[in-house]
Amino acid sequence: MKWNENSGGITFEQAPVGTHIARCIKLIDLGTQEGEYQGVKTSKRQCVITWELPGTLMTEGESKGKPFTVSKFYTQSLGEKANLRKDLINWRGRDFTPEELSGFEAKNILGKPCMVSITLNDKAKAKVSGVMALPKGMPCPDQVNPSVIFGLDEFDKDVFESLSKGIKAMIEASPEYKKMLKGDSFVDIAQTFTNDDAFDQDIPF
Repeated sequence: MKWNENSGGITFEQAPVGTHIARCIKLIDLGTQEGEYQGVKTSKRQCVITWELPGTLMTEGESKGKPFTVSKFYTQSLGEKANLRKDLINWRGRDFTPEELSGFEAKNILGKPCMVSITLNDKAKAKVSGVMALPKGMPCPDQVNPSVIFGLDEFDKDVFESLSKGIKAMIEASPEYKKMLKGDSFVDIAQTFTNDDAFDQDIPF
């Protein structure tokens, strides 16, 4: 399946619809992003999580033979109704304890396997519509792409420059990025979810 990007007419091979074995490879702090919901302006701290599909490989172009990658944007919240919390619960196979909710180490999800459901949005573009635990006993192929984590508080120029133009533009528009340029300090994604409590061995993270 292909998606045509209007600017330049470039086509991109998309991950096929269905449920796939996946592994988390990227966690990117986007800072606070402005938006609008039902006519009301919103301001939320966001991140984007990316998975590779090691068992589902691309078939065309320079990327032929490499695993598809898919991403989902989240508000950085573990509130009861937050999509991030819902997906993490399904991924872990259980809810968070009150202690865990007081601070969760976000980087724990990097390299962890799961299942993701891919559907199409109203523009026929592939999207992650569900995240689930990998069934017990089901192997996940070895990770292909390197793990990447980016937080605004501990700014890594090399990691930042490796990100796509679109993601960099979102980060640069955030007030946290602008404060960082001025040398001001603030809490970043790693600190926001920090928690040193041990997890059950049956829980992936």
